Amino acid sequence: MSTTAFRPTSRATPDPAPRAHRPGPLRRAAPALLAYVAVRATGLLVLTVWAHRRGHGVWPILATRWDADWYLGIADHGYATGLGTAYNANNMAFFPLHPLLIKAVSAVAPGSPASTGLCIAVVASLLAAWGIFAVGDLLHGRRVGVLLTVLWAAYPVGLVQWMGYTESLFTACAAWSLYAVLTGRWLWAATGAVLAGLTRPTGVAVAAAVTVTALLALRRRPFPPRALAAAVLAPLGWCGYVGWVGLRTGRWDGYFAVQRLWRNELDGGAGTLRWMRDLLLRDPKPHLFLVLVTGVLLASTVLFALSVADRQPLPLLVFTGVLLAIVLTSDGVYFPRARFLLPAFPLLLPLALHLTRASPRCRALTLTTAAAASAYFGAYIPLVWSSAP
Repeated sequence: MSTTAFRPTSRATPDPAPRAHRPGPLRRAAPALLAYVAVRATGLLVLTVWAHRRGHGVWPILATRWDADWYLGIADHGYATGLGTAYNANNMAFFPLHPLLIKAVSAVAPGSPASTGLCIAVVASLLAAWGIFAVGDLLHGRRVGVLLTVLWAAYPVGLVQWMGYTESLFTACAAWSLYAVLTGRWLWAATGAVLAGLTRPTGVAVAAAVTVTALLALRRRPFPPRALAAAVLAPLGWCGYVGWVGLRTGRWDGYFAVQRLWRNELDGGAGTLRWMRDLLLRDPKPHLFLVLVTGVLLASTVLFALSVADRQPLPLLVFTGVLLAIVLTSDGVYFPRARFLLPAFPLLLPLALHLTRASPRCRALTLTTAAAASAYFGAYIPLVWSSAP
């Protein structure tokens, strides 16, 4: 598929410079990357000051707690050899790319595996920010690309982007895979989808975006053979790991049995609605973080509707739609769901487009407020909520 298949209908800020005089890709993305680092560094500073006053160290929070500890354990000791019966104990629920990178890089790099895992997440976050900018720039121009990147940096649980978690790595794979689809680079798109499928369970959303778009491209003439290859290859990362877990546990539904031991099953959204009802209508003093999670879920639903109304390109809608459906219809634990939606950056495109039409004062106030709120919750979550984000 050629790049004209997803040519934006209107660019917010057309770039009149001749192609020969335009900056290179990294230089063009530099303002977005600098803004991204500024927002996340502000959050890190607030966390550091707050943690120091409470007598906590910042490095353990970022590098060794909660899911980061599971990935470090996999990198050090490998996966469980069977299904078992204990709840919340089988590490095959965690996908392999991040721990494999930790093991490979820490074998040749100085520092502990925990430091390596944290560095991988930070580097991946920069690659993710670059990919997010590239998508926004391609569709609507440089200003929208920068605003989209800043909004993603100021996500309410943006702290996770600089933790030893997989969200940044997954977002990087997803963003560049989607960019490759939008520009007709089918094999690169499939590669990103395979890597995403080896990173998180929701990698199936990236695979769906690539496969559906590629299959629709097959209707065109001349027949694009690379699109057919991408449609076949894209799900192999996710399917490969799920199949491996099945072989390791000795049952075809081994991975889903592992997820049931973590109390994760699809229930059509009944559990999500029950949580929302109890928090908003029955709990006289709901925890602030759970209210935040609920707000993110509701806002994401509205933003998806706006994305459909804006007629976003199909691969973006498929990716965010499948990801949102998985998060909303799961009966698993409730509190990490805002984090699960962190990679759904296309949902922020309607906000970025709206900000391009706002006055400079309104735009600055909105972005400053979002960054300040993200910094506050980035410290509140590990120090007050005191559990996994």
